[in-house]
Amino acid sequence: MTADQAKDALQAGRLGEAEALARNGLAVAPDDRDLLYVMAVAQRYLGKLDAALATLDRLTSAHPDYGRAEQERGHVFVASGRPDEARDAYDRAVARNPTLLASWRALVALNADNPREAERAREEVAYLGALPKELLAVASMIYEGRLQPAEELCRRYLRAHPTDVEAMRLLADIGTRLHVYDDAEFLLESALEFEPDYALARLDYVGVLHKRQKFAAAHAQAARLHALDPGNPLFQNALANESAAIGRYDEALAIYDTLIASGAAAAGTHLARGHALKTIGRQEEAVAAYRAAYTAQPDFGDAYWSLANLKTYRFTDEEMRAMAAEVEAPGTAPDDRAHLHFALGKAHEDRGDHAAAFSHYDAGNRLRREQSRYDADAMDREMAAQIRFFTPDLIARLAGTGDPSDAPIFIVGLPRAGSTLVEQILASHSRVEGTLELPNIMGLAHRLSGRRRADEREIYPACLAELPRDDLARFGREFLEETQIHRTGRPHFTDKMPNNFRHIGLIHLILPNARIIDARRDPMDCCFSGFKQLFAEGQEFTYCLEEVGRYYRGYERLMAHWDAVLPGKVLRVQYEDMIDDLEGQVRRILDHCRLAFEPACLDFHKTRRSVRTASSEQVRQPIYRTGMAQWRPFEPWLDPLKRALGMPAPEDVAADQAASS
Repeated sequence: MTADQAKDALQAGRLGEAEALARNGLAVAPDDRDLLYVMAVAQRYLGKLDAALATLDRLTSAHPDYGRAEQERGHVFVASGRPDEARDAYDRAVARNPTLLASWRALVALNADNPREAERAREEVAYLGALPKELLAVASMIYEGRLQPAEELCRRYLRAHPTDVEAMRLLADIGTRLHVYDDAEFLLESALEFEPDYALARLDYVGVLHKRQKFAAAHAQAARLHALDPGNPLFQNALANESAAIGRYDEALAIYDTLIASGAAAAGTHLARGHALKTIGRQEEAVAAYRAAYTAQPDFGDAYWSLANLKTYRFTDEEMRAMAAEVEAPGTAPDDRAHLHFALGKAHEDRGDHAAAFSHYDAGNRLRREQSRYDADAMDREMAAQIRFFTPDLIARLAGTGDPSDAPIFIVGLPRAGSTLVEQILASHSRVEGTLELPNIMGLAHRLSGRRRADEREIYPACLAELPRDDLARFGREFLEETQIHRTGRPHFTDKMPNNFRHIGLIHLILPNARIIDARRDPMDCCFSGFKQLFAEGQEFTYCLEEVGRYYRGYERLMAHWDAVLPGKVLRVQYEDMIDDLEGQVRRILDHCRLAFEPACLDFHKTRRSVRTASSEQVRQPIYRTGMAQWRPFEPWLDPLKRALGMPAPEDVAADQAASS
């Protein structure tokens, strides 16, 4: 209520009252975004420019991704006669929220000596200025993370304007951010039916198809964009990225090289080129590409993290100084800051400074957790629903449903538990195709769940009991058809999406002859390895020691349930056993998959194939012991994880000993 009163006073021109109301409110809620923003604006209008900047420092410290704070900082710098600092602030503002029309208008004037940037700003002013006010509000809400009101407003607008392609595109953007990719795909298809030449919608369509791993379709759409304007760097990058996604690395690298030679390559181009080179095993060239990316953009955290994520790279003193400077720089975006923290964590760990390493891993995870929508209680309910629904009676009643193919081999578990090693062993067999972490099972579970409010009861998996048996067989056939793009004709293929362990019952119903392997690792090693790994998406439980431990316990409970109701269905492969007896474990894996032993599976590190996961360089080396007990040097900071895993922390042990004595 105080924030609303302060806003009303500001809009009415009662500046002193607005500042006072905001200050009073901040005494109770010192990090309130709206109160800090109102106070800064009121202070600027009152001529208290230094006070306004101090308030904005508080605002950006508490809410580093809030674009309006940087826009207001730009206004203060303009009022202070500091145009260069104003331009930098407005640049940061539109980087965080590209819908800030006032910032773009200011950048037109402030870039008078830079015609290229001035023209870009004019184009944005024209585009945003032409938007209906409702859609401009929707776009702004999206970038401020207010997705629910943005969706409500956009749907209301679409009901009144059902053929507005920009509204469809914005609603698709909301769907993408909420991971409702099927809705986003449908909306963009509809927009392109109405306006086939709408390049922005087609570019978004490429992105959604890519996220759904419909790489062939994404490549076709990117090629269509490129044909419309072959010199457009955005379209060139899109085509290169999708060429890499379908394994045409020579084509992708040729386009990246063309962009670099023309001077049109942004930092992201160098990064994508590095990813392609890493995937095909050209590590030295990948390193050079990642270095080119941070040279092009010094605060580009993803470039530094990509070097760290090679696992074999060691940072120089100069690189560590550069990262340390950028992670503290006020203009560094939150996403870049998180990447830099994780990279610095790896750099300090490699040098044996575990206190500094943990500090950076913890800071990076905190930044990620603040941006996350992960709900540990909801995850517990999801796993409990699987246990509640999949009873022996239910499984017996639905026996014989599904597609009879035995082609798929699912490798499940937690990330960083050894699944890439198991996959590489299987992919070294002449009858097995190693693919990717395929999203299809997760996508099917999401579709079966439907869209619901958080307080509504789950639909899936209970809905499976009501489905016609033909539907279960159809789901199995669709999985085989949708994943065909990743295969080259071998009789079997892997799907190493780790989170599929939550849907083993569904897999059994739709593909009863599929093989399933649970890759497992020591709980402390597995959980801490996940905590210090910055995943691209989908593993948000790793951002907090308590939550990753809680997730591991849920995984153990659910896997024990699958063992009980589907005895023999899942083969458990312990990472530590692989190290102690590689050949024995390889033979177990092949026997479970009904595959004859082949010596190449023991020489898995010699198999040349594309590997996209964080372990890509590690599985190109012989099996090693250095991955064991890596959590030990960090033990002083891991009590929350131990408690979450049900292990006594040192002070708990000491307390018990004191009580018993």
